[in-house]
Amino acid sequence: QLQIVESGGGLVQPGGSMQLSCVASGFALPYHAIGWFRQAPGKLREGVSFIKTSDGSIFYDSHVRGRFTISRDAAKNTVYLQMHNLEPEDTGVYFCGVQEYSNDFVYTGPSGFTFRGQGTQITVSS
Repeated sequence: QLQIVESGGGLVQPGGSMQLSCVASGFALPYHAIGWFRQAPGKLREGVSFIKTSDGSIFYDSHVRGRFTISRDAAKNTVYLQMHNLEPEDTGVYFCGVQEYSNDFVYTGPSGFTFRGQGTQITVSS
């Protein structure tokens, strides 16, 4: 059974940095996309960044590109999201999600991903 455990998060000042970690296991298909989504108060969950294990390609939302970096340690089944120059608009609950696939990957937004747990809160405020 797919298991996903997130860690990191907290309160950070604008312009600060933070790292999130996600450990996932129990995959049923050969490949998966794994990454981060966030949900701000009163808003829908949105994709932040994810990485595909079949070819290593990476997606970044335009709002975080250049500030956030996603990386993966395959040996540890862990994905990291390093966030720099954080802005108040980055505030929200961050969720780690997984979408498994056998051949082609089609991104349909958060609805295509599996999430476990409550996510982790990031608050960017002075």
